[in-house]
Amino acid sequence: MPPSTAGGTPSQPGNGLRVTWVQAEDLIGHELRQAAEDGRDVRVIAARWEAAGGPPPPSMAGASPAPASAELRALALLLLDELAAVPTPFAAQEPTDLPTIKALCPDWPADSDPRSASAGEGPSVQPRSPDASRSVGGLAEGHSRRGSLSDIDALHAAWLGRAAGCLLGKPVEKLPLHAIRAIAKATGNWPLTSWFTAQGLPAELSRAHPWNRRSAGTSLAENIDGMPEDDDLNFPLLNLLLLQRYGRDFQAGDVARLWLDELPAGRTFTAERIAYRNLLSGIEPPATAQYHNPFREWIGAAIRADVHGWTNPGAPGAAAAQAQRDASLTHTASGVHSAMFIAAAIAAAAEPDGDVHRALAVGLSVVPPTSRLARAVRAAISLAAAEADFDKVVDRLHTAHAHYHWVHAVPNAALLAAALTHADGDFTGSICRAVSGGWDTDSNGATAGSLAGLLARRPDALPDRWTAPLKNRLSTSVAAFDGIGFDTLAQLTHQEALRP
Repeated sequence: MPPSTAGGTPSQPGNGLRVTWVQAEDLIGHELRQAAEDGRDVRVIAARWEAAGGPPPPSMAGASPAPASAELRALALLLLDELAAVPTPFAAQEPTDLPTIKALCPDWPADSDPRSASAGEGPSVQPRSPDASRSVGGLAEGHSRRGSLSDIDALHAAWLGRAAGCLLGKPVEKLPLHAIRAIAKATGNWPLTSWFTAQGLPAELSRAHPWNRRSAGTSLAENIDGMPEDDDLNFPLLNLLLLQRYGRDFQAGDVARLWLDELPAGRTFTAERIAYRNLLSGIEPPATAQYHNPFREWIGAAIRADVHGWTNPGAPGAAAAQAQRDASLTHTASGVHSAMFIAAAIAAAAEPDGDVHRALAVGLSVVPPTSRLARAVRAAISLAAAEADFDKVVDRLHTAHAHYHWVHAVPNAALLAAALTHADGDFTGSICRAVSGGWDTDSNGATAGSLAGLLARRPDALPDRWTAPLKNRLSTSVAAFDGIGFDTLAQLTHQEALRP
C-alpha cells in the first residue's frame, strides 16, 4: 500500500502538515478517474473542474503540495456529491452486499463448515474478556490444543511468507515497471531471485529511480534486521484481534470499533483513512465506504483478507463471507471482490491437499463471474498458463490495465493470479514474480507469499535467505503485537481457526 507519514506531507512553509488522502481538491481528481474506471459518463463534471482550474490528482503522493483556495475546495466538495449521484452501469453485475454476490455466483462453495450458512447474518457477538482479547504472547489459558502440529507449521510458513513477500516489494513500491527491471538487472538480480540491493547499483540509475524513501533503510538486502512495520502486516494483526474479541460472526461495526481502539489514524491510507475520517464524522458502515471515498475499489481490503482464509481452512465460502463483512467498512464492488477472492483462495490452499491452481479457481467462485475483477483474473490466469516468459505476461497485463490506478484492485488481482499461476506453487517464484510485475509491489508480494507459504506447509520448506533476515521479529504500531514472533502468531491464528 502507498506509504505516508503519520500526519501527511509538508505543505507551504509555516503551514505545518498537509494531511494525506483526505484533501477534497485531491479526492475529486481520484473520483473522476474512478468514474472512468467504473463506466460512468462524467465528462460535464470533469469539464467544470478543469475550467475552474482544478488540478489532476497526485499520481503517487497522498496529497498535492499546497492547499487549494477556499473556493476551489468548496467546488470539489460539491462535485464529489454530484459524482456520487451518477450510477455506474456495472452496478448490477458488481454488487457489494453478500446475498446479491452469492446469487450471482453459480459455483459458490458448498462448505462443509456449518458456520458458512449464517455468515453475514445475525447480530455481532459481545466482546470476550479483556484477558482473552489481549492474549498475544502465547495461547490463551485453557485453550485446547486440538489439531496437528502441521496445521500450526503451515500457518507459521504463511505468516513468514507474507512478511518476506511484503519486505521484498517495499523498496521498489511506487517505482514504474521499467525502473524495477533496470535496477534488478544492474545488480545482477534479474529475473528476480533475491532481495533488492543498492550494492553495485550505478549512481546515475539510483538518481533516476530512487528507492522508496520510507522503506529502503529497512528493506534492502544489506540492512534488513527483522520485519519492519508495514500496513500489509498491521491489518492481519488487527484481524487476529478482531476474531479474538468478537468471534467469527463479527460485523463491520466491530471492525470499526477495533480500529478506533487499536489503530492509529496515521497508520491508515487511502480508503482506510477515508473510512476512519467518516467514522469520526459520525458516518456509520457501510456508508463509511461510500462517502467521498474515491479509493473504494483499491487494494486496501485485499491486504486484510489473509486471516479470514487462514482461519477457515477448507471453508472458502465462510472465509469469503468474513472478508466481505470486513471489506464493507471501507470498500465497494471490485475492492470487496478482491478481498473475497483472496480469502477463499487461501482457505482452499489451507486444505491438506491444497493446490495453487485449484485455490485460484475456488477464489474465483466467490466473485460475480461477469465482474471486472473476475474477467481480469481469468484472463491473467489463461495468459500465465500459456506464456513461458513472465516478462511478456507482465507487459501484456500492463497494456490491458493501463487505464487503472496502480493501487486499484483489478490490475493487482490479475497480476497476483498470474504470478501464482506461472510459479506453479514455488515460493520464491511466487513472490518474485508478484513483485517484479510492478504496481503495488509490497501488497502483491505479501499475498503471494502468504498463499505460497501456506502451500509449503512448513517454515523450514521456505528458503533460508527469505526467512533468516526476519529474525522471527515483527515491528508494528498495533501495540499488543510489537516485537512478536511469527511462531507465536501462528499459534494464535491456529487458536482462532479451531474456535467454534
